[in-house]
Amino acid sequence: MPMSNEVISALKKDFIHNLVVEGKRSDGRGFFETRDISVKTHVISKAEGSAYVKFGETKVLVGIKLQKGTPFPDDPDKGIIMTGMEMNPLASPDFEPGPPKEESIEMSRIVDRGIRESKSIVLEDLCIKEGESVWMVFVDISVLNDAGNIVDASCLGAISALMTTTVPEDVANGTPARPLPMRDMPVGVTVVSIGGQLMLDPILDEEMVCGTKLTVITNKEGALSGMQKSGSEALTPEKVFEMVNLGREKAAELRERYLFNLSVRC
Repeated sequence: MPMSNEVISALKKDFIHNLVVEGKRSDGRGFFETRDISVKTHVISKAEGSAYVKFGETKVLVGIKLQKGTPFPDDPDKGIIMTGMEMNPLASPDFEPGPPKEESIEMSRIVDRGIRESKSIVLEDLCIKEGESVWMVFVDISVLNDAGNIVDASCLGAISALMTTTVPEDVANGTPARPLPMRDMPVGVTVVSIGGQLMLDPILDEEMVCGTKLTVITNKEGALSGMQKSGSEALTPEKVFEMVNLGREKAAELRERYLFNLSVRC
């Protein structure tokens, strides 16, 4: 008879924990080493901005669309950001078709929080007519393959796509096409704890067995733009500081390697 999923999960958990005790990971990386990462922009011709990001075998596609809309009453002179995530059923046997599930809503909110709290987009510059018309920025994230750490791939994909986004020509108001006004580059880095050992960029099996997971989003100055914790393992203040510092250091490295040279093609 085939083993149950519970037995397989228990065996997998023991295997990963035993590796950690030996100072190893199942894919051979160091604890603070990421998988191979690639970022390609301008990959969707009909979008105002786009990016395709790979973290190992985790694959995420981000498209940016802009359209005119009515500003919120409490921000009559600011543009609007809306972030959504689609977890394609072909990306994982655990993803189901239909409306967004709680997990995808939570992850899209993490990405949105980093963009919003870092004030990376100059929303005042997206006002067309105060109180009447502004540009709305839609950040659409599609998960094409889930091999772990969707959040970090989505954060990097979102900011890469935004940094290469063009605001369309506004013929009615005589405004030419222009780059989306950006002032910051928030990057999210997820740190997990397995048996007390911290590690970066968890693969799917590591995410499933970790005691806790903390996503740290920092801006280009290293200041916190957002954090999200999941998992039942308690964290001491000292451990939180250690995880935040790990996230900040890796974010600076990712920013230097993948974001500084991005440009808009108008």
